Amino acid sequence: MNATTRLADRVKLKDAHLITRMTDIAEGLADVIKLGRGDPDLDTPAHIIKAGQDALGNGATHYTHPLGLPALRQAIAANISAYGGATYAPENIVVTPGGQHAMFIIALALLNPGDEILVPCPGYNPYHQAAEMAGAETVHIRMTMETNFTLTAEMVEAHITPRSKILVLINPSNPTGTVTPPSEVRRIAEVARKHDLIVISDEIYARLTYGNNTVQPVASLPGMFERTITLSGLSKAYAMTGWRIGYFAGPPDLIPALAEINHAFAISTAAASQHAAIAALTGPQDCVEEMRQIYDARRIALCAGLTEMGIPYAEPQGAFYVYANVASTGIGATAFCERLLREGQVLMYPGGIYGDYTDDFVRMSLTQPVERIREAITRMKTVVAAIRAEAA
Repeated sequence: MNATTRLADRVKLKDAHLITRMTDIAEGLADVIKLGRGDPDLDTPAHIIKAGQDALGNGATHYTHPLGLPALRQAIAANISAYGGATYAPENIVVTPGGQHAMFIIALALLNPGDEILVPCPGYNPYHQAAEMAGAETVHIRMTMETNFTLTAEMVEAHITPRSKILVLINPSNPTGTVTPPSEVRRIAEVARKHDLIVISDEIYARLTYGNNTVQPVASLPGMFERTITLSGLSKAYAMTGWRIGYFAGPPDLIPALAEINHAFAISTAAASQHAAIAALTGPQDCVEEMRQIYDARRIALCAGLTEMGIPYAEPQGAFYVYANVASTGIGATAFCERLLREGQVLMYPGGIYGDYTDDFVRMSLTQPVERIREAITRMKTVVAAIRAEAA
């Protein structure tokens, strides 16, 4: 058995294989409406693109400071504080090639074999993979529609054991698009303090919330700064997925070890991308609000269509996802997604990709214009009707 085989044995790859298979099917079809990936269809705002282009023209083609450009880390610190987060010194912030990269750095630095990391279920699957690479155990905290797929303090406490080390809070949630109420975040923080847990507060979608929903940053709560790592990035709020700009911020006693591992993996994040990120954070913010309103209109249109079909869903309060229960069709979510793709040319992903313990839910991304979402609903109605007729 070679090293590659040993690594493959440790890391579960079935989820990635399912995404690849669905993508392969889609490539063989015409006019597919893609509601699968969490990649905004909106373009990076023009002033951000120009900053990146100008940086390249001015020689930003080399390594930067290992933690990231000082001006960018200062901008990140100011941005975190401006939205109710903790006060971070620039030396306690590390810029990474995307938020997903940051997940693996944190896991490899803080988890030992046998440690347990508590992860919401369903939840973003790379956290599970990062834990596996570190030799740690993932403890899945099952959430349901009863709490709109958000964690509660009671759920967390029920899963804590002597080996529990890290709690992940993804807020707003991927894949469910739900927001944990600020009052519940405070109660969860009390549990973390009580049991001496480190919290990874994944706030990458925090700028994208709807209605009266708001995100409570964890690190700014009493007694949480020294035990919280704030993870975020610019991919979602600024439509910068391809620029690969993420970051994490944490207490001074944890950051040096994490920064060293990040340096070993990446040396530094692309210089031009960092200059673009400075423009994003320090420039006009109306672009974020414009994109948020676009996603909101799409959210309303998609939810209206699902309601017409009698398909229930978690209330989408943030991010750009809708998590819907297709069990009423009579087939599982995985089969439903494949059939919808083949017969309706609409791509979405089953909740199993995100660790869901049922095969009832699908995740739909709000990454198509309203007109295309309405067309997707029309196609979906046809396929759903056919499936239900077969089951009658």
